[in-house]
Amino acid sequence: MKIILQALLILLLSTCSILAQDTFQPPVDLPHVDAQVVKGEIKIDGILKEGDWESAKPITNFTQIEPWQGEASRYPSVVRILFSSKYLYVGVFCKDTLGRGAIRVPDMMRDFNWRAHDTFAIAFDGFNDHRNSITFATNPYGVQKDYLSFDDIFFDSDWNGLWKVRTSITAEGWYAEFQIPWKTLRYSKPSGNVSPIWNINFLRLRRATNEISAWSAYPRSFGFNRMEYAGVLNQLAPPKPGTNVQFNPYTMVSGNQTYDGSGEKFESTGVKAGGELKWTMNSNTTLDFTVNTDFAQADADIQVNNVSRFSILFPEKRQFFLENSSLFSPSIVSGKTGGNMQFLPFFSRRVGLSSVGRPLPVEEGLRLVSRNAKQSIGVMALHQGSVDTLPNANIFVGRYSKNFGSKVRLGSMATYKSEANGNVNALGSLDGFIRFDAAQSLNFLVAGSTTENSNSGIGGYAQYFYTSNKFTAWWTESLISEGFDPALGFISRSNVIGTTPGITANLRGNGLPFSNIIRSYQPGVSANIFHQASTRNMTESEIKVTPFWIEMQDGGYYGFSTNIITQDLLSDFMPLGLTIPKGRYNYQRYTLDAGFDPSRKLSYTFQHGFGDYYDGKLTTTNLSISLVPIPHISIKGSVNINRFKAVGAEQGEKEVTLYTLQTRFAINPRVQLISLYQRSNTNLESYNIRLAWEFQPLSYFYLVLNSRETLHGNLEAREQQGIVKLSFLKQF
Repeated sequence: MKIILQALLILLLSTCSILAQDTFQPPVDLPHVDAQVVKGEIKIDGILKEGDWESAKPITNFTQIEPWQGEASRYPSVVRILFSSKYLYVGVFCKDTLGRGAIRVPDMMRDFNWRAHDTFAIAFDGFNDHRNSITFATNPYGVQKDYLSFDDIFFDSDWNGLWKVRTSITAEGWYAEFQIPWKTLRYSKPSGNVSPIWNINFLRLRRATNEISAWSAYPRSFGFNRMEYAGVLNQLAPPKPGTNVQFNPYTMVSGNQTYDGSGEKFESTGVKAGGELKWTMNSNTTLDFTVNTDFAQADADIQVNNVSRFSILFPEKRQFFLENSSLFSPSIVSGKTGGNMQFLPFFSRRVGLSSVGRPLPVEEGLRLVSRNAKQSIGVMALHQGSVDTLPNANIFVGRYSKNFGSKVRLGSMATYKSEANGNVNALGSLDGFIRFDAAQSLNFLVAGSTTENSNSGIGGYAQYFYTSNKFTAWWTESLISEGFDPALGFISRSNVIGTTPGITANLRGNGLPFSNIIRSYQPGVSANIFHQASTRNMTESEIKVTPFWIEMQDGGYYGFSTNIITQDLLSDFMPLGLTIPKGRYNYQRYTLDAGFDPSRKLSYTFQHGFGDYYDGKLTTTNLSISLVPIPHISIKGSVNINRFKAVGAEQGEKEVTLYTLQTRFAINPRVQLISLYQRSNTNLESYNIRLAWEFQPLSYFYLVLNSRETLHGNLEAREQQGIVKLSFLKQF
């Protein structure tokens, strides 16, 4: 094992040294554009027929990022920028001689997966610090996507700003017309009569050929939000921040039925009211108040079958906690660079939800966030109500980070939870981010926790990351001591030391066979090594070798990998109802992956794992099929099948299957009927049906139906719920 780790380290360091100049630096002479003041009235209809649009200076000359970096875009785009005392306007024409026939829009979900859609996006850096950005994007049907980005590594992907876009499709391409209030944007306070300088960039994805182009080019291994590569926007006259208050009240009626498994039924109804008040003190600072916070409209969690020894992290989907979430969540998450280890000092699902996902009332709270080019400050204080035997609790989270130059950030965070029964838990942490050069960065955190009359402990991680157009390499070290307990955070495993190095090549170009259909060949090797923190004894190792992985020009992929695994169970392990006795196990597994162009009317993803599993065999199949006859209708069905043979104490055969069906029917981006249905082969089922009507920007009417079955011993219990909710957003 040590030899493998040493070889990976040598390969990683030598690769980074050889290829340090693989990515180009930002040009000295960045492209510039001047904004033009509006003289008439602009009607947002996606047509761009007003005279102001005709007279505004056009922005053209987009450059390919994919597939042929540096070449001129094969599909021209024309952008114009206007502004008034209230709004910043962006108009774009995405030329395409195939017109509607080239359009790819798989669904109308807000915050859509832009890599599966025809997309046009705008990134603003109003602080001109090359670190913060705010992005607005749309597709040819006028669906909105927006998010905040920090250093191009932290993203508030579910932030929803107040803005408007309309589109139109012609025989020569498609138009988009953006109207963005100054109150929605974030920028430095204007200084006298001096015109501020903003960074700006534009991106277009023409999905039929999977071509990504940008106005100001950046290396394809980087993200669109690396703002040091963005162009410059001049001649703006943004107003000085004035009154900016958003009032978002709601009222809700709900009915509940519960069957306890013995045939007895319990019914209840309720009326609830509450809401939020958002006061944007200036373009940098926002204060939120919330009373009787409600999350009835949030997407339901998708169930999974977990056969690993690591806990599953279900994503946050509640809007109040999604905004500015990246400020409060320095973390490592599972995936390529984090391996199987997940560590979040603060995880918002620990608020308002019990450990089994039962909703708990958030009766009142506030959140203050201030971000500028030099520092970020965040404070959150909430009161969580009691339910049955679960006591009420007071919760506090504080976060501070400071930028040192353009490449270093240091921060700290504190969390505190005090329950009415006397339980108190506190956590403090220090974290940092260093970008050594365009390709290399280091991310780290160290934290300590203490629980009154209980244990204390430490946790932390350090992540080195290197990316270029030819290679990606990483090395992650993590530590969770035996007594570490972040009551408001999440750890996928305790009492563990994790080591996760890896390297992946990205070979492409005319040297590849069939380069007209194959975009890249990406072989790689990685390791996940875990030791028990209290004894330093190795408890698990996994060496993953991927000799074959190709990305297709259309976005599809095909791959094969093998995993060499050692497990040292210190206690019995019980995945999906089986019992695997403690002991040492050595085995090998194999995985086949395939995916078809996700922008097509019919697409699929497929993963098939097979081989040994502890003392037996396990075959796992994941199949997902997506059907989009028109952008207004999206149907996705998936199945997860786990077949065990001679595994654990049972030594028999067992199959665990989970079926999932997701549908979306949209009249337009603002009126949609969404459903999620899941059923396991144990006959447990759940569904969530939600009608959502956005009758004006960020004001909604919801009709929600929920049903969930659970097992209590050998008895099945069912909970059913119907909700009608109205929320209204008023901005002053």
